[in-house]
Amino acid sequence: MKGGTTFHFVTDGIRAALERARSVARGKDVRLGGGVSTIRQYLQARLIDEVHIAIAPVILGSGEHLLHGIDTPGLGYACTEHVTTDHATHFVLTKQR
Repeated sequence: MKGGTTFHFVTDGIRAALERARSVARGKDVRLGGGVSTIRQYLQARLIDEVHIAIAPVILGSGEHLLHGIDTPGLGYACTEHVTTDHATHFVLTKQR
C-alpha cells in the first residue's frame, strides 16, 4: 500500500497474529484490521490496550453487535474519552488493569 503498509495473514490464532504484528512493528503501534468478530475476540482476550469507536446515527439494518454480551468494565476497560459532534459520537475504551 502507499506509505509502506504491509499486511500479514496469520491463521494460527489471535495471539500469534498479535505477536507477529508486534515483532514486525518494532515498538510502533499495532492496529487491528478485520471486522466485529476480530475486535470482539481481542477485547474478550484483553489484548487491546485502547479502542476508538465512532457511532453515527445511521440505520443499517442487521449485522454483528460489537459489544453485545461483553462486560467491558469487568474486563478492565473504561471510557477515557468521548466527543460528540453533529455527525457522530466518538469514544475511547482504554484497558485499566
